[in-house]
Order: sequence, then C-alpha cells, then structure tokens
Amino acid sequence: MGRNVLAFHLLLALASCAADLPTVYEYYTGDGITSGLGVDQPHFTLNGKEIFIYSGAIHYFRVPPQLWRDRLRKLRAAGLNTVETYVAWNIHEPRSGVYEFGESGTDLQDFGNIGRFLSIAQEEDLLVILRPGPFICAEWEWGGFPSWLLRESMRVRTSDETYMKYVERYFNQLLPVLAEYQFTNGGSVIAFQVENEYGYADGDKVYLQQLVDLMRNNGIVELLVTADGASTGTSGSLPGVLFQTANFGSETNVSFGILEQLQPGQPLMCMEFYPGWPDHLTENHHVYDPSIFRANYEATVSYPGSVNVYVFHGGTNWGFLNGANNGPGDNSGFQPITTSYDYDAPLSEAGDYTPKYDVLRELVAQYNPVKTLTPDPPELVEREVYPTLNLDGQLIFNDILSRLIEPITSDTTLSMEQLPINDDSGQSYGYITYRQENIDIAAGSTLTITGHVRDTVMVLINGVLISNRLTSSDNLNDFGYWRMADSTITLTTEDLTGVTLDIVIENFGRVNFGNLYQQFKGLTQDNRVYLNDQELTSWMIYPLQFNKDWINGITDWNPVDLDFGPAFYKATLTLEESEDDYRDTFIDMSAWNKGVVIVNGFVLGRHVFIGPQQTLYLPGPFLQAGDNEIIIFEQFQPAAEVKFSKDAIFSNA
Repeated sequence: MGRNVLAFHLLLALASCAADLPTVYEYYTGDGITSGLGVDQPHFTLNGKEIFIYSGAIHYFRVPPQLWRDRLRKLRAAGLNTVETYVAWNIHEPRSGVYEFGESGTDLQDFGNIGRFLSIAQEEDLLVILRPGPFICAEWEWGGFPSWLLRESMRVRTSDETYMKYVERYFNQLLPVLAEYQFTNGGSVIAFQVENEYGYADGDKVYLQQLVDLMRNNGIVELLVTADGASTGTSGSLPGVLFQTANFGSETNVSFGILEQLQPGQPLMCMEFYPGWPDHLTENHHVYDPSIFRANYEATVSYPGSVNVYVFHGGTNWGFLNGANNGPGDNSGFQPITTSYDYDAPLSEAGDYTPKYDVLRELVAQYNPVKTLTPDPPELVEREVYPTLNLDGQLIFNDILSRLIEPITSDTTLSMEQLPINDDSGQSYGYITYRQENIDIAAGSTLTITGHVRDTVMVLINGVLISNRLTSSDNLNDFGYWRMADSTITLTTEDLTGVTLDIVIENFGRVNFGNLYQQFKGLTQDNRVYLNDQELTSWMIYPLQFNKDWINGITDWNPVDLDFGPAFYKATLTLEESEDDYRDTFIDMSAWNKGVVIVNGFVLGRHVFIGPQQTLYLPGPFLQAGDNEIIIFEQFQPAAEVKFSKDAIFSNA
C-alpha cells in the first residue's frame, strides 16, 4: 500500500474514531488479507467477511484525469463501496504494438494511466471491479477495439487465430499492469469481468476459456465474472469457471430468479443497473423519472442483491470516440451516439448531483448491513460563463489540404484503415478526402457512390461545396448520409473544364453494438464512385486525423469570411494567471451547424445541430493561463462568435 494511501486512511481513521465507524479498507483488511471475493454462499464475502457490493460505473477514459479524484470521491460519498470501469483497448494500444499506460506520448496519454485511476480509487476508500474485455461495448468506438485490427481478415470475439494473436499480445501487456492492483496483493481490484455480454454474441466457449487462461497466466487471481441479460442463460459464460451476473434496469425478480436457478446458493448481482440511457443523434435526450429509478433500485438491493449502477457518472465521448448502433451490416441502420455520455445518471456529465444521487445515498445507507464511514458529498464548484468570443482566424478547406497534409496516391480508393500511415496502422478517426484533379465535368453530370456511405459525405468542386447542407433530420435520408443506397447528386448545370473534385467523408463512430464485422470507414469495398457511367480511378487521398501535433502546428490564419462550406474557424480565450483551478464551462454550439470543436489541440467532440446535444462540456483542467485556442471545424454554416453556457443544453432531435 503506497504512502499516499496510508496517509489518507490514517486521516479517515482519525475521523472514524469520532464516528465510531471503520472505513471500507479498515473493515475488510484491518486484520490482514487472506482471501479475495468469495461466492460460495448466498452473499458475497470479502476476505472472509460478508459484503454486499454497492457499485457505480465511472469510465476513466471518459473523465479528465485531473477530475478522477473528484468523481470517485462523490461516488464514495453516495455510500457506494465499489467503482466499476471498463478498460478500452483503443486507448491502450492506439497503434499496433504501441502501448499507452500513461507515459508513451500519445494524444490520450493521460487517459491511459489506468494504474493512477486504480490507486486514487483505493485512496478514496473504494474497491474496484475491472472489465477489460477485450470487447467492452460501452457505447464506445467499435466497442473498444482498435481500428487497426480491420487491416487483417479476422472474426473478432471468437477463437479466430489471427484475432487471438492480437488479444494475447495486448493482454500480455495490460494484465501484468492490472495484476499489481489486485485486492489480495494489497490493491483495490476485487473482480475481473471476462468479455462483455457474450451471451448475445457467437457463444464460442473455446474463446472464453482462452481469455480465462490468459488472465490466469498473467497473474490474475481474483474472481472472474461474466455479465449478460439473464435470459441468455449460460451461453455467454463457463459454468463452474466464471461467476455469472445479470444486466437489467427493472423487473429484478425475473433476472434474479433466473440467476438463482443457474447458480443456486450463490450471491446475486446486477452488473449493469440502468438509471438512464445514452443519446443517439436522431433521438431526444433521455430523461428517466427518479421515482421509477428509486423503485427499481430498491427492489434490487432489498431482494437482497449486489448492484452496479451503469452508469453512476457517464462523462464524455471525447473527440471521435463515440460508438454507434447498427442493424444490417450495410450501414443503413447506423445510429451514432452523441459526444455527451450524460446518460441521465446520478452524477451528470459535468459532475453535478442529480435527484438520483440522493436516492442512492438514502437507499444504500438503509440497506447496507455493513456500516462504514461515509464521507459527506463534496461541495460543487460553480461553472464559469466565459466572455463571448469573436472569431479571429479562418482556413478554408483548400487551405487546410494544401498547407497541412501530404496526400497518398492510389489507383483505387482506400478506406481509412487501409491507408499506409501511422506505422501501418491506418487512419482510425476523423475525416478523409478523396480528390480528383484536372477533370472535365459536363453540364448535368452526376456523381454516384454505390452502396451505403460510411458515414457522411460532402462534395466540393474547386473548393466550393456542391452537396446540400444539413438543415433537418430529414436530410439523413438524402445524398451525403448513410441511409440512402447508391446515392447520386447532380454536380453542375454548366460545362466545367480542368476542375478539382473532392469527396470528404466522415467516420461518425464505429459500431459498438450490432454488426461488428463491417466497420471500415471512408470509401470501402462496397463503394464505387462514378462520374456519369465512368468509374473514377487514380485518387489523391488526404487523411484528416486531427492529431494534436497537427492541430497545434496550424499557423498563418486568414481573416474571417463567414463562407458557406467546410472551414476551420479560430477564436481565442485569454485567461489571467490564477492560483485557483480554471472553472468548467460548456461551449454553446446551438448557432453552428455540424463539425467538431478543438481546444488547445484536444478534440472535445462533435457538434450537430439536429441532435439532442447543443453544448460541449469543456473541463477547467483543459484550459491554461494565457491564450486558449478554440478551433471549430464547421462543415456547413458557421456562426459569427463562440458562446459559453453554465449548463448543458439539450433539445429535441
């Protein structure tokens, strides 16, 4: 146990003398540690003592690392004794063979320091449940898989030899890091989940056993569990090897009744208890009645059962890391998740208490038979509405391509993942431009893209946007979006000679639930491009990845001219030196149309005016003394200024 942990628990011990209550760690480890989480009787035991697990999900990769302690402290103050988190493969191996655990210098370096998160959890008197996948779903980009896996033919989530080669390589790096933080080693982690809702997948039991073996061979000794809808039975688990939990948000008696049949005489646990739901682009913001949450949660804890609230605090799908749902593999049923992962959770995206937080605090105090010292909820820090900013720089799309990016030449179109860049890991996120130069286009000519696009398309001629702007959700049925098959657009009403044609395609998020096997982005093998009846070949391809070094290298901005069409717009927020932390805020994007927002080189996320999310959360730790550069990539119609808001703004989609 580290020095900081000991110091913290010494302080808690002093406080507990007055309250005559032990901390969680004092209660379960005060006499030494001889065993971990046990399941050989109707209730869990931890180190030989009865425990009901009252947990909440906080994903370290969705929360600014500077705010991990704040969010964890608020979770403990709700009376919960455990925090649950997924582990995202695409955070920890963003390029093939490049691993990030907090010191490798990738764009998300700080988010990759999972060891620090686990240490802080213990310092805040919390146990931990880890869900390392390798597939996690989580409404996260491709369910946590790194996109470079698409460069080879494989069937993910099975015992496929190629897939397992990379899982083994990754787990051999990840699991020794996690093993250090196990409860029986003096750390915080009491259980590891194997895969995720595998009962809805292929049911490859060989694959599950391979994952178990990888964990055990890498020093994982704690309880191994699975989580599924109870109705899937044992199809996603290994009876006698993996302890089963269930996912639900209501009808506790049904799910727990099935678990009692599957595992008689053993503890009952809900691994995902839903207090709300994530938002998709074309939906209204989800709001769940706190009174319904109370009734369903009380039914679960009074059963009695253990429960993990998924999610206690949702956080944010930073940058391009939102997931999506899909039905058919052709992309026609594509439903992207919003940047905000607020989830209508007990703790909001910005860390505010909601009425569901009070429900948790009350019911856990009432039903937990083990009384430990529960700290008071920390006081909230008021957010700031920073001054409205005028735009002070612009780069039109041609300037972006000509100044900042070297093209790739190819006889045929290549998807993002197939590009020979990033140490042969391809392009993971962002936009990609396919260019034809010096071509003639006759009046009335049409451009056709076969199949369903992945995911949105803009068409420009000589840098001028030809395709329609996004004006309503009805446009999603037209050219430029994923719903229409074999989409066609008329390019011109007059003859054009020697022009440049650009097709700009956005990766709007790979599917995390649904068909996982056709997740290439850009122009894929299903897409052919025709000018009238002639297929176009010999392309110049420009990857727009929005890497931090690339963004921070932009100079020589032009004066602002609020043109219609894709461009970068810059504003500058200047802050004085302060001994206090800069306060959180929201950037109000309701007057803009569609694109992404970048602050000091970090991509906050997407803005889309037709969706439920109208603001982007800007945490104070992302700001700095002096100039803070805010860049907006606007695809269609810019606003004249950048505004801030104290609160999140949601609207109907």
